[in-house]
Amino acid sequence: MSCPALPEGFDFTDPDLYQHRLPLPEFALLRRTAPVCWIPQPHGIAGFDDDGYWAVTRHADVKEVSTRPEIFSANLNTAIIRFNEHIQRDQIDVQKLIMLNMDPPEHTRVRQIVQRGFTPRAIRALEDALRERAARIVAGAREDGSGDFVTDVACELPLQAIAELIGIPQQDRAKIFDWSNKMVAYDDPELAITEEIGAQSAMELISYAMNLAADRKACPAKDIVSKLVAAEDEGSLGSDEFGFFVLVLAVAGNETTRNAISHGMHAFLTHPDQWELFKRERPATAAEEIVRWATPVMSFQRTATQDTELGGQRIEAGQRVGIFYSSANHDPEVFDHPEVFDITRTPNPHLGFGGGGPHFCLGKSLAELEIRLIFNAIADALPDIRLAGAPRRLRSAWLNGIKELRVTYG
Repeated sequence: MSCPALPEGFDFTDPDLYQHRLPLPEFALLRRTAPVCWIPQPHGIAGFDDDGYWAVTRHADVKEVSTRPEIFSANLNTAIIRFNEHIQRDQIDVQKLIMLNMDPPEHTRVRQIVQRGFTPRAIRALEDALRERAARIVAGAREDGSGDFVTDVACELPLQAIAELIGIPQQDRAKIFDWSNKMVAYDDPELAITEEIGAQSAMELISYAMNLAADRKACPAKDIVSKLVAAEDEGSLGSDEFGFFVLVLAVAGNETTRNAISHGMHAFLTHPDQWELFKRERPATAAEEIVRWATPVMSFQRTATQDTELGGQRIEAGQRVGIFYSSANHDPEVFDHPEVFDITRTPNPHLGFGGGGPHFCLGKSLAELEIRLIFNAIADALPDIRLAGAPRRLRSAWLNGIKELRVTYG
């Protein structure tokens, strides 16, 4: 039942593939010829007791899967499309406590509580502090003269934004960054992070957040944590639920925005006309195009709860369905010339924050604010930034990561 449009053995979740490139030609081929296509895998290679998944590559179909949680569950096998083949099932099942891997109505209950941390008012309250931090970050890079843009610039503001949002003390923020790095880097042997180290880092982060929640329950402060763990009118997050919420923030809010910024800088430096346009006009549409172009989360998965049909294919209950945002964001049925990086693109109905439905990204406004602030700061202080080497990509099955981008700052 392999996909006839692809070479034998081709797998859109192969981390070796993404260490070198995005499979945009293969996505384009499937959108044209087999938009919902069965991708066979060696039994259990993704950590699941099965032999493959359905690849969903068209924008419309990704949105359909995303907005029908009663048919396509995030909970049955989690939203992560590929684990290590040696992972134990109980290690997968414990991740169902994370909001990302919940279905309604439990997902609805938790989201209603945590979304109070992401109100427009809450995000606006962060803007001045984050603008100042962005300016300090790029000023430090300018003094260095050259370096790795990822570690010098891209990583710092998203970390500070999440830490500011939930009130993590400044002296603890480096630990949060280290733990989040280790959680997502287990596929990349160069980083020498095993799955065991990643799991241990996740537990350390959860434990830290649970202690923070317990402190706020005992002694409330005027911060988001206190509101989330003492939301009496709508129930509240238990300390364990808050721990898993911070785990999601560390990846969904930190790693993804960092990679959007890294890919955005590379896009600007390989499209100098767009960099000149940005420096001159600072269009409000730039952040959305950066996210479309980067698509930091390349894919998630759902599992069919019943026999159903999608894109003309019959999908059986229990089969996994991969929704490929990287493909949807290059769908020419939706985007004029999707291969062009255009910071004035409008409308821009990209799926870089998810395909809609219950799991649409809570932190969209915060991410866009961070992107706008950091690139404004770069344009002001480092207008002559230049590439000094090709980006080095993260080996990952689902994160479109850049782990190094050498640049000259001026």
